[in-house]
Amino acid sequence: MKAVVVGGGSIGRRHLRNLQGLGVADLSLVESDAERRHVLAQESGARPFSELIDALDSSPDFVVIATPTHLHLRHAMEAARTGCDLFVEKPLSHRAEGLQELSELAERRQLVSLVGCNMRFHPGPAKVKELLSESVLGKILFARVHTGLYLPNWRPGADYRENYAAREETGGGCILDCIHEIDLARWYLGEVQDVVCMVAHTGSLQIETEDIAALLCRHANGALSEIHLDYVQRTYERGCQIAGERGSIFWDFGSKQVRWFDADNHQWTVFSQPDGWELNEMYVAEMRHFLECVQSRHETVLPIPEAVSVMQIAFAAKASAREGRLVSIGREVLA
Repeated sequence: MKAVVVGGGSIGRRHLRNLQGLGVADLSLVESDAERRHVLAQESGARPFSELIDALDSSPDFVVIATPTHLHLRHAMEAARTGCDLFVEKPLSHRAEGLQELSELAERRQLVSLVGCNMRFHPGPAKVKELLSESVLGKILFARVHTGLYLPNWRPGADYRENYAAREETGGGCILDCIHEIDLARWYLGEVQDVVCMVAHTGSLQIETEDIAALLCRHANGALSEIHLDYVQRTYERGCQIAGERGSIFWDFGSKQVRWFDADNHQWTVFSQPDGWELNEMYVAEMRHFLECVQSRHETVLPIPEAVSVMQIAFAAKASAREGRLVSIGREVLA
């Protein structure tokens, strides 16, 4: 297959390496920064371009979009109009405008699409989802899903205040940046109907975006989920708790374990992460899944139309925090 990777930052570089490892040899790279473009082209052997429109002349099978968030929609539309299948890094966009048009275009052209959801391919959340699919908890009552990491530690050596995460216009802030947890809550518990959210701008990071967000969601099945996202805690924390009428499931990123309490039998079962498993494996698994779907023309686990539903939860959270009220998804136009 022939592929174009748009964006030469850390995630674009990762996708280039992983695509090569998965046997995609015909690669092009689109990167506006001349020095970075030259270095990555030499590293990867990809044909370098400064503009996506020029790379699309080679009729690629699919395009991987790994640019800053505020450019995702423009690049996705450009590629979709030429009939290319799409892998778009999360979040799909920083605003609602244009998302329905992209979704309809992808469906009309019958494009295979995947929006970055690598945490679904982590053995922890994957085991949680497997247990839920087996209905081991019975009726689900509530979930707590959380993540937090000190923003200055994300990319050591770079000024985080100059990063996309620090600015509203580039799609920063922990609600959009940490959207994996919103996606996981929906994946675990199903569609969200109502959202209440409070955010904080602590000032300690000297950024204009929210650095703490607390969401409370009511799902269509009646369950509640609490989602905590932040840029400020000094240790990297990630995990979830899901409670049902017949027990609970816990996942902790740091301990590398999923624990299931079976209330019917009053016993714990522990599922440990495979020995030697490394983080890049979830990105490889995600890309392998996308490539298999491109070849088979099957739908991926998070195609663009479904990812729009995840974005609506994020936009509802922003609207709730901004206006100080509950927001009902599907009953309002969210921006």
